[in-house]
Amino acid sequence: MHGQVHGPHDPSTPSAPAAYLATLEGRLTADGCATRWEDWAGVPVLVGRRSDFRLRWMATKLYLFTVAAAVPEITVPVVEGFTEQVTKYAKDTKGGLPVGLQNGVGAFPVLVSDRVDPAAVRWAEERQRVRFACMTRPVVVDSSRAYVGMYRGKPALGRVYATYFIEKGSRYFYGP
Repeated sequence: MHGQVHGPHDPSTPSAPAAYLATLEGRLTADGCATRWEDWAGVPVLVGRRSDFRLRWMATKLYLFTVAAAVPEITVPVVEGFTEQVTKYAKDTKGGLPVGLQNGVGAFPVLVSDRVDPAAVRWAEERQRVRFACMTRPVVVDSSRAYVGMYRGKPALGRVYATYFIEKGSRYFYGP
């Protein structure tokens, strides 16, 4: 009996975006996130969720959502639209007290593709988005170049959480 050979056109070989999402799911689980797959209008979406409390965050709890999907192509309108969807989803599903009352919401909307417009990478890297009382750091993964684009700075608004976002982003999205 011989081992299976997986060629580039073998359907049993996972695509680079699918392999990235499988790795991401493992990293989220290893970091204590609850993960599940959802269907968003026919697109399989990985959702990771956790919450953390820190006294240094002025005694607040932060709910962190990581929502990732593989798409055929990533352009600025695609990443903008997905970021809006994830922001609304995170705010609507976090539960507990209303946002702002000793708790906050953070989100990593993650899109993975082997066809990525460089403008979409720049859009993700330029700044943290804040909408609906939710701090969002979009992540664009170019699986053809193994490149991850995301904002890694410390903005004035939400600065107290910046180190947390940078640490989680490094743990989840970078590496082999």
